[in-house]
Amino acid sequence: MAKLPLEGVRIIDSTYVVAMPYAMGMATDLGAEVVKIEGPAHVDTTRGVGTRPGPDGLQGDGDHWNRAVGFNQMNRGKRSLTLDLSRPEGREVFIELVRVSDVVVDNYTPRVMRRWGLDYPNLRKVKPDLVMISNTAYGYGEGPYSSYPGQATTMEATHGLAWITGYQGDIPGKAGRSYVDFLSAWSGLFALATALRRRNRTGRGQWIDLAMYQLACTFVGEYITDYVANGRVGERMGNRHPWRLQGCYPCADDDQWCVLSVGDDAEWAALCASMDRPDLAGDPRYATALRRRTRQDDLDCEIAAWTRTLPKWDAAHRLQQAGIPCGPVLTTGERMLDEHAWAHGFLEKVTAPPERGLGTRVLMGRPYRMSKAPARIRGFAPALGDGNDHYLKGVLDISSRRIAELEAKDVVNTVPTQVRNGDTRTAQERGGGGMVDARLDPDYKAKLGI
Repeated sequence: MAKLPLEGVRIIDSTYVVAMPYAMGMATDLGAEVVKIEGPAHVDTTRGVGTRPGPDGLQGDGDHWNRAVGFNQMNRGKRSLTLDLSRPEGREVFIELVRVSDVVVDNYTPRVMRRWGLDYPNLRKVKPDLVMISNTAYGYGEGPYSSYPGQATTMEATHGLAWITGYQGDIPGKAGRSYVDFLSAWSGLFALATALRRRNRTGRGQWIDLAMYQLACTFVGEYITDYVANGRVGERMGNRHPWRLQGCYPCADDDQWCVLSVGDDAEWAALCASMDRPDLAGDPRYATALRRRTRQDDLDCEIAAWTRTLPKWDAAHRLQQAGIPCGPVLTTGERMLDEHAWAHGFLEKVTAPPERGLGTRVLMGRPYRMSKAPARIRGFAPALGDGNDHYLKGVLDISSRRIAELEAKDVVNTVPTQVRNGDTRTAQERGGGGMVDARLDPDYKAKLGI
């Protein structure tokens, strides 16, 4: 078996929610040992303590915080060490762990790590060749936003994406679920790999100041350039394109759709032929790409009348064979069952330890494959504090007496403070709604073969 690229690298992962938790989950796929740090009173919100359903849409009994779907997807392969970093005793243990680790990752606002004395200038005194990633909303600079907390959905607004996402004449819209988080996850993992390569070559560490806002701006670069060069402000256009005839069209059966995009005259002729509409092909009003684009409202009606007669896969295959970019709009369930996703290794079946009560589940792999590195998901996300003994006793050689003191002060624990205080109400009981999907497919396990 080939050696994995991050094998032998120990990463301290003191991050929450999506961006860096997912990046460091992928790091475990690549062989890294990742230590997930959470405080007993400040566990990762994606664990969903008392607020979210567990597997199969059920709230779950017992340690439901160890079975949350999103948490297990993003934090796969890690081990958990609970440390309350707001307490000096917790920070002392954290620093001891830094001495025997390679990487520290955090996603607090800049003031937090500075206040705790755990920012890069202080940690490099402990570990001179340390690689550190600080993933913040707006970076550690002197700008007026630097102290602002943020999440992907708010930054879609501030970096300009929301202004150009949405339908023409309507309000700004959200691009999708945690769009900027995933950009940060992939970029953070790449930055980590390059910093480690530099350390291997020079022996020197490095601090990576990863600002999600800045990163996201690069993905609206053409609009920024257009404004700088031409003074033109981007606009919302829904599913359309600045110069191509493009859209999302209804297909046969309820709520079924396909998307297609026509650019040059050859593609237009192929679309007309596929629709058996020679009258459109010969209509001078649609003879050029510009004329088609300026009359897209009329053409959308013509195209939709044809796509409604076909199942979405039939429409996609017919147009693809004609040389027209086209694809079906898949539901999440269809994506999970799609043969290509399985054939390319994007989806993986992972079996949890029996005590977790999760059985075998399907998790997303990586958006890439490497011919020389057999990356794979190495296990589910950790149960809270499942690595406490391993790291406190086995790695740091902390005495049993000191560990007992840490537990007595609630610096270390395996049950969230919220639950120990008796607040185990569900979201519905709190009046906060819930995330149970009423469209849950009762046969999905059989379909997935789990």
